[in-house]
Amino acid sequence: MFFWSWNKRKYNLLTYISWFISGLLITFLVSCTSAQNSGKGEIEFWTMQLQPQFTPYFTELNQKFETDNSESKVLWVDVPWNAMESKILTAVSAQNAPDVVNLNPDFASQLASRNAWLNLDEKISPEVKSQYLSKIWDANKIELCEGENQCNTTTFGIPWYLTTTVTVYNKELFNKAGISETPTTYEDLAIAAEKIKNATGKYAFFVPLVTNDSNEILQSFVKMGANLLDEQGKAAFNTPEGIAVFQYWTDLYQKGLLPPEIMTQGHRHAIELYQAGELALIGTGAEFLKTIANNAPSIYEKSGVAPQITGETKKKNVSVMNLVIPKDTQKLDEAVNYALFVTNGDNQLKFAQEANVLPSHNDAIEQYISNLEKDANQDIVTEARRISAVQLEDAEVLIPPVKNINELKKIIHENIQSAMVKEKTVEQAVTDATNEWNNIQ
Repeated sequence: MFFWSWNKRKYNLLTYISWFISGLLITFLVSCTSAQNSGKGEIEFWTMQLQPQFTPYFTELNQKFETDNSESKVLWVDVPWNAMESKILTAVSAQNAPDVVNLNPDFASQLASRNAWLNLDEKISPEVKSQYLSKIWDANKIELCEGENQCNTTTFGIPWYLTTTVTVYNKELFNKAGISETPTTYEDLAIAAEKIKNATGKYAFFVPLVTNDSNEILQSFVKMGANLLDEQGKAAFNTPEGIAVFQYWTDLYQKGLLPPEIMTQGHRHAIELYQAGELALIGTGAEFLKTIANNAPSIYEKSGVAPQITGETKKKNVSVMNLVIPKDTQKLDEAVNYALFVTNGDNQLKFAQEANVLPSHNDAIEQYISNLEKDANQDIVTEARRISAVQLEDAEVLIPPVKNINELKKIIHENIQSAMVKEKTVEQAVTDATNEWNNIQ
């Protein structure tokens, strides 16, 4: 009995040891297999809200990359627009970030200031850089300082796709006001606004003063020749040029040439007003015309398109989407190779045509414009796309990628509003905005 019991215990112990060793062996083999499948060759790529519309495009793109790079496999993860910032912050903090990420310069620069991204100047040759629009490439540069005199410029993003604003206007309202040419400068716009209001009782345009909305007010400073910030990040708009911008918007409001809702409503309200025939012009993307055609076909029939409104500087704004590479990636060369593949001329051109955006690659934008000029369907949408592409020659990212940019916008917006409603003089509003910004730096 005892002998049997001991043998039973011995059998159970040996069985347990056998199972334990087998389990370790299986775990080891699975780990090795997993490492082979998702190790060196797997590139994790995050985009912002591009599924399901562009799933076929990326499926084909990634298959081609994997065919050309047999040791590589792409894991594509699409993240909702409003979730990207929190997800990438968490991933970077945990040193578990994807290998390539689609971000805009504003947010990417915030993490670039924490030295989160690869300095692409160390990995990409001048020859390759020269293939991209130079002003767009330069928008992804930021100065990083380790000490007072130890500052270096780093490039944190590869330009991908772009959008520029065009002016969409109501030809009928322009005709009633006796305006034969669309305004091209802010000076022209002020004159047109008064004519339209006097002749039709309607507003010419809408510029939102809601903080978490359009950057139009901030862009107007740069377009009119005023600097927003100096090299140290301090306010640089307390100058004759900056005061003139405050005065411009204040005068328009006090003359009754801007809708009172600019204080509380965003760009969406401007779209609604334009589609209702209550607004003479709006700055927007070329694809907005399709929305007008669907929602307000009678307004679409009356619409024309013109270049983006600017100031004496002739500068025009462009919005940029980039690809960035985390500094801590274990697949550095593969990530750079993949990011350059996604943004090469052929792939940028194809994506731009599918998504109705603009490429940032020199060869691609040249071919994009050529294709539009050859397009047999020369309607208003095609013309808007052509204008949008051609004005890239003068376009740049007008708002610098700096920390707390939304706070700067809030400060300027609130002080312009105070001047508009006569709570402050324009000069006092500029002084207060300057002090408020400098106090948080």
